[in-house]
Amino acid sequence: MKTSWRSASLMASAAAVLTLTTACGQESAPSASSQNVGATAAAGDYGNAGAGIGSGVGAIGSSPSASSTASKVDPAGKLAVVTNPELGKVLTDNAGLTLYRFDADTAEPPKSTCDGDCATAWPPVPADDASAGEGIDKALLGEVTRTDGTKQLTIGGWPAYRFAKDVNAGDVNGQGVNGKWYALAPTGKKATEGDQPGLSTREDPKLGEIVIDENGMTVYRFIKDVAWPDPISKCTGACLEKWPAVGPVEANDTKGVEKKGLMSFTRPDGVKQQTIDCWPIYTFTGDKEPGDTNGQGVGGTWYAVTPEGKPVGAPKS
Repeated sequence: MKTSWRSASLMASAAAVLTLTTACGQESAPSASSQNVGATAAAGDYGNAGAGIGSGVGAIGSSPSASSTASKVDPAGKLAVVTNPELGKVLTDNAGLTLYRFDADTAEPPKSTCDGDCATAWPPVPADDASAGEGIDKALLGEVTRTDGTKQLTIGGWPAYRFAKDVNAGDVNGQGVNGKWYALAPTGKKATEGDQPGLSTREDPKLGEIVIDENGMTVYRFIKDVAWPDPISKCTGACLEKWPAVGPVEANDTKGVEKKGLMSFTRPDGVKQQTIDCWPIYTFTGDKEPGDTNGQGVGGTWYAVTPEGKPVGAPKS
């Protein structure tokens, strides 16, 4: 369970953000539970069943045949929290198999993009009889309707999967595959994140204090966007592939970031995006490691963000 500055209840944080969003006249921050939405077509770069085995945390030397992984479609049963020596708290099903999330999916709204061959390598966890065990907030459990009509378990809005190469309780061979698949923490975050806030700040030697996301990656603003009276993102299509929108973050899941204008809004494609001071925020695919600022000044339109939501180093208009 969250502690210290995260200890406020989900209902309290939702109420707080609702008050803050009046500055932009927009909707409130994400709800604690997920909702049923239609899943999308299969994702392309999902990481095949043979990828990443040698580098996965707790990797094993051999892989199971397709028939030996048939049990992966079993219901999750009562979920549990186990402690991995490298990843910290990890979510598992009642058989001790690790549950994962996929970066190409979305949590607000819940959406699974893993179908076909992807779903063979990463079997979706059925919602069926899933229940919260000790240390898991049952309000975070939900479901999403997949393209085949089945119900998939979600944790904090994120669709949950098992990995076909995990055969023993405690295996985490899917961790970090293709840089897109990560073990689930009990909160729905990536297990690698530990207690890292959804949004926080760090001191960059060149740019000063800037905002980072839950993975430690630099957050950016697009100066062609609009903040008032309503947030509007001008980054769509191919632009959004290079500059992924930051998903909704609850007010009590931030540290050092200005609360005024901290809200989410719904993009035309139905995905919810976070703002700071009502300005839409993004990360950059050109940043490979926490601390990278390769997006700074790109095209004279993209800039790192201060805790108050200002674009660092942008020319004054």
